[in-house]
Amino acid sequence: MRTWETTIGDAGEKDKRPTETVKPEGSKEAQQKHGSPTEIRLASEELSVAVNLPETDASTYVFLSLSHLILRILDKIGPTMAVLRQDVHRNIERLEKMKLVDPILYSSLGEILKREVDEGTARKRESCSRAILWLTRSMDFGLALLERLERDSEFISLQQIIEDSYNNTLKPWHGWVSSAAYKVALKLIPVKEVFFSLLMGHEQQCINMLKGDIQKLVSLLGPFLDETHALLRKFRLDRLKST
Repeated sequence: MRTWETTIGDAGEKDKRPTETVKPEGSKEAQQKHGSPTEIRLASEELSVAVNLPETDASTYVFLSLSHLILRILDKIGPTMAVLRQDVHRNIERLEKMKLVDPILYSSLGEILKREVDEGTARKRESCSRAILWLTRSMDFGLALLERLERDSEFISLQQIIEDSYNNTLKPWHGWVSSAAYKVALKLIPVKEVFFSLLMGHEQQCINMLKGDIQKLVSLLGPFLDETHALLRKFRLDRLKST
């Protein structure tokens, strides 16, 4: 931004000279110049901090934050993902209620799973253990979707990417009713350009920058989900199917 500064010259006359005003990095003008961070980038920044924390189990807070990210991605796909979105939202609420009971004790997923296994409630339909299981599988779907978007979006339609991601992650655990519902939903997927535009948000950036954000998140999300799957296997909850 250029402003004018009034000074007194050698002859004693007022003189107007242009001066450059530097805006701070966090200002609105700076964000417009460099592009506001996408939800994808913000999620990867949060996860990159979390992976360096000295915790033995996966963080419940980070897990819920990533679950909310999946929810927003499903919103951008549109109403065709309403069935999955409803499941994700319901499971998030269930886990959040459990965390509020004792925020310190249940700050790790392992403690939640351990309590329900000890009580004999982990396999029940409305358990938090099942919520963790299905949220993990939903994030598996999100991870597969993001990987394909970053790698193959120039060659394959969004419908094919979503269908392949679903078949490789959620479908093996769904009953025939859920699978039939998703089969219908897949026919109503938006065009790829619209979906990318929604992911980029208000500050439209180049597609390569978005793909860079996706690549960073994928590199962090994969190991985090591996850790969560290991917890589920530890408590023998990883093979449960939908009821």
